[in-house]
Amino acid sequence: MIFRQLFDQVSGTYSYLLASRKGGEALIIDPVLEKVDRYLQLVRELDLRLVKAVDTHLHADHITGLGALRDKTQCVTVMGEQTKADVVSMRLSDGDKLAIEGLALDVIYTPGHTDDSYSFILPDRVFTGDTLLIRGTGRTDFQNGDPRQQYESIFGRLLKLPNETLIYPAHDYKGETVSTIGEEKAFNPRLQVKSMEEYVEIMNNLKLANPKMMDVAVPANMKVGLHQEEIARRGWAVTAVEALALVDKPDVALIDLREHSERERHGIIPGAIHLPYTRLQENIAAGGMLHELARSTSKQLLFYCAFGERSAMAVQAAQDAGVASAGHIEGGIDAWKKAGGPIMR
Repeated sequence: MIFRQLFDQVSGTYSYLLASRKGGEALIIDPVLEKVDRYLQLVRELDLRLVKAVDTHLHADHITGLGALRDKTQCVTVMGEQTKADVVSMRLSDGDKLAIEGLALDVIYTPGHTDDSYSFILPDRVFTGDTLLIRGTGRTDFQNGDPRQQYESIFGRLLKLPNETLIYPAHDYKGETVSTIGEEKAFNPRLQVKSMEEYVEIMNNLKLANPKMMDVAVPANMKVGLHQEEIARRGWAVTAVEALALVDKPDVALIDLREHSERERHGIIPGAIHLPYTRLQENIAAGGMLHELARSTSKQLLFYCAFGERSAMAVQAAQDAGVASAGHIEGGIDAWKKAGGPIMR
């Protein structure tokens, strides 16, 4: 596995780049906006293709790099389903897998620091965001934080991992880079409590100042969505209501860009062809399935995804590749369901 831990000194943030092999797909966890060019340089140097950018939660101390990475690489942006961010390409739930070629991380919901906090687990390591830090735990006094929820997330979930599991947090302010579950059980002062109430008492009396960037970072991080209005302005979008009248027409091919896990959890639009977004480029290139389908049948290709972000990027890419009949459903299957569209499971 290719693994790099990257540090932003200003915010004390750790970001993590992972891939299974040179030349393969990569994902990044908790990217910082100011470091995006450095991440992309490293991706190029390691001969990787960034396909997913993930935030463990809505950050208050720095502006996320999710939007910039998406705009520069057309990667999928990922957060938990509870996030207040306006649009991310993929929203994960407890028990899901965060997967790229050759790697699959277990997804667990670990609220407490914020109400949208998630951790991601590989067999030998866990990325804990701000839920469990090295010799500390994330504060619980804003963004719907809750010390009781955090106690359950830490003691009920994270500390049940094997003692040798490596801990990679989203932040550290003392220069520590990694710990283990066993170390934190033994030496983390906030974990040496005998009850939830004792933990709550500690967390409710920290009296910490707000993060310096909080008033800027939180609003900015809630507005990371791709602006789909430009795709609509060019005439390449239909609303979910308009799509209801199109899907049964023989000259329309509906293309589902989501991953298998999303389709299983949220259902599909009947009659849709499944072609995951990660395979888009090969399918829209000359000789690719979608390119040939559009050329030989004159069908309109109507993309959809979860919330419209991936499908908007797909439309632009398809148009750039000469597939002039490409369009998408604004708001994705989320908007389709709200419009009363049929779903098959």
